[in-house]
Amino acid sequence: MLDLAGTGDDGTTGLLGGGRTPKDDPRIEAFGTVDEASSALGLARSLTRHPRVSSVCEELQRGLYSIGAELGTSPSAERPFVTTGAAQVERLEQIISDLESAVTMPDGFILPGASPGSAALDLARSITRRAERRSLALERAGGLRNPEVRRWLNRLSLLLFVLARYEESLEGTSPRPAKESRDSPSR
Repeated sequence: MLDLAGTGDDGTTGLLGGGRTPKDDPRIEAFGTVDEASSALGLARSLTRHPRVSSVCEELQRGLYSIGAELGTSPSAERPFVTTGAAQVERLEQIISDLESAVTMPDGFILPGASPGSAALDLARSITRRAERRSLALERAGGLRNPEVRRWLNRLSLLLFVLARYEESLEGTSPRPAKESRDSPSR
């Protein structure tokens, strides 16, 4: 629910299941980073011209919404809000496998930005990596009840890398290697 009353002006935010916590709490850092990843996926979805990429982005945004709800649930809630399990991780692995069979993956590090859609997907990937790190910190602090959240975020970051390469292949572009070859002209 939106905080139209300004109750967050005191530096705290509400949690699902009740209670408030500081806005810089590790739980909120993880939740907020998941929200950023979803926004970057929304950008990618708006930039792609390809229905399959758009559909996958939307499915992933819905998954991030569930992850965010799980992270945003009070640790003292009587009934933990758990939506992420092995089946959700397996779904990501299935999409990765499907996309990998349709695209040639680069054999080294790349520079993101071969197309607007792939650049947005790479942005979402890097934000997802941060969300994974924030979730790990929360888990180590004893505040993450479900380790499948971290696994899901890990698989998501790989999926976003593959999806960005798929987007590039549909656009007829390819990523530039991060390291220039010795045969490249000097600038």
